[in-house]
Amino acid sequence: MKRQIVATALVALTLAATAKVTPSSLIGDNMVLRQNTQARINGKAAPGAKVTVSPGWTDLNYTATADADGLWEVKVETPAGGFTPYSITISDGEPLIINNVLVGETWLASGQSNMEMPLRGFDGCCVEGGYDEIASSADYAGKVRFYNVPLTRSYDPVETIDIDWTVPSPETSPIYSAIAWHFAKRMSDVLAVPVGIVNAAYGGTKVESWTPRDILETYPDVSLDPDSIDRIIHYLQPMMMYNAMFYPVKDFDYSGIIWYQGCSNVGEKTPYAERLANMITRWRQDIGAGDIPFYAVEIAPYEYDGTQDNMAPELRRQQWLAVGMVPNADMICINDLVYPHERYNVHPSQKAAAGKRLCDLALNKTYGKKQFPVGGLTYKSHRFTDGAAWVAIESSNMGVCRNYDIKGFEVAGADKIFHPADDVSLNWQTNEVVVKSAAVPEPAYVRYCWGDFVLGNMHAGNFLPLRPFTTE
Repeated sequence: MKRQIVATALVALTLAATAKVTPSSLIGDNMVLRQNTQARINGKAAPGAKVTVSPGWTDLNYTATADADGLWEVKVETPAGGFTPYSITISDGEPLIINNVLVGETWLASGQSNMEMPLRGFDGCCVEGGYDEIASSADYAGKVRFYNVPLTRSYDPVETIDIDWTVPSPETSPIYSAIAWHFAKRMSDVLAVPVGIVNAAYGGTKVESWTPRDILETYPDVSLDPDSIDRIIHYLQPMMMYNAMFYPVKDFDYSGIIWYQGCSNVGEKTPYAERLANMITRWRQDIGAGDIPFYAVEIAPYEYDGTQDNMAPELRRQQWLAVGMVPNADMICINDLVYPHERYNVHPSQKAAAGKRLCDLALNKTYGKKQFPVGGLTYKSHRFTDGAAWVAIESSNMGVCRNYDIKGFEVAGADKIFHPADDVSLNWQTNEVVVKSAAVPEPAYVRYCWGDFVLGNMHAGNFLPLRPFTTE
């Protein structure tokens, strides 16, 4: 046994003596660093090694000494964003040069398949205009960069992943998240800086999949025993994506997070709002940059298999509750971005509009670009008069932009059996929507897009829709 220990120690000493400086996962060619901040440049080297980092935009050198585990980190002051590419030299005596580095804004994109869904689409699920974007993607080679985290799972936190940043081209862009692509393009166009996207999304995942062990241990319905996890289909497994896909990219300087997830939690009796808020809080703590923005997408209309008892509206309500439970968080509504023929397609094709709405939310609330409207329409109050429901609408921008052929409303009598409205009009004098149905002569309840698959088309400025509501 003693001989084995000595041999092991000799191997360790040999490796330490020959180890070269190695940057962490996201520090590499073609990366984007966040502008006007103290950006973390980190990695591994031989224990005790002196590491020098020399950014190309300054004459300053930054130094650190690797600790006993070989870990090192420096915080480099970044300039204002721009499209000039830089190099960064990292040296422990032997230089390593990182090339084609841009400085601008960096966002983490995560969630389930609708965030993962690439420009080329999925089998049987197309992205509208996706191949047009692929064809012209090289136009953004100097403006947008992507870092696609592979679909992996782990029982334990993973420190590093071996993936490179990519530059947009017809060869690289087909696998880019369609929503994140349109988000990044629009942001780069408006802010006139490069945008880097770290995409860590895994189709079908639950919020528990992206939550760490210590939080999950407080949830009575979650078992973290490996045998229990193994019996769960891969995309529903708790904790596994947090460990394998979020943990290795957490030590990076993000401008914010965009999130699209929730479908796999539909129909459950667990407190989704609390669990999403818990996840957001932990992610922010792990990233270590304070309450960075968190912008979510309300799950889209979809006809579930009938076992959910029309529970998607409750999940959407929980989503809105969640972003109200934590600071600096908000959400976009997309109940108008699904075609009637997509009733049984959980991956609606209109990803460009969704990505642009997310970007407008960030432009307005994070970057102060108030010329981009956010908020849409919300329910204010209602009354019942002369066989009709009169619904007062609150508009945060440019009033109500549709007054004819309004779809998405339903009314019910005292029996609470809802029927689609067949007569909907806008009363300009009172800013109320007048809702009628021949099947309900005495309405007692009214709702809008309050179902698994109910499409709406009532908009405010910039085509932002009316949020789902019910008066039940």
